[in-house]
Amino acid sequence: MTHLKALIPALSLVLLAMTGCQEVAKTNSDAPDPNATQVETPTTTAAKSTQDDATSKVRRDQLNSDIRAREQRNNTLNQGAATNRSDTDLASQVRSKLEANLPASALAVTAKDSAVMVTGTVPTQAQFDRINGLAKEIKGVSAVTMKVAVAPAKAN
Repeated sequence: MTHLKALIPALSLVLLAMTGCQEVAKTNSDAPDPNATQVETPTTTAAKSTQDDATSKVRRDQLNSDIRAREQRNNTLNQGAATNRSDTDLASQVRSKLEANLPASALAVTAKDSAVMVTGTVPTQAQFDRINGLAKEIKGVSAVTMKVAVAPAKAN
């Protein structure tokens, strides 16, 4: 019991630090600023490099493993409830899901009050059509707003 009392202040600080962060989760370094008014089209070289990384089996396995671990941790901590999820955690998890399933995308994800916003570009309409469903697969996501353009990569 003494150990538990000693951990409570430390855990409180960690939770406070997590809720104070408003980081943007991005599928790659070329993903846009979610506050930008215009979507930039990624270059062919950048898109190819990102696609090669995103389509590698090892990377997809890592991302899917991370998503499963987060869901298990959330289920354990919250007895399966989707409540009490930090916006940062939701944004990061949605970003991982999109990165694993939408190669060559350049997306940024933000979350506020369990609603996520996805901004950026995808190379095909088929990928665009999958964004909403993939994001909603993450427990705790209540709504998805998209500012995403279909823009095949332009040549350098």
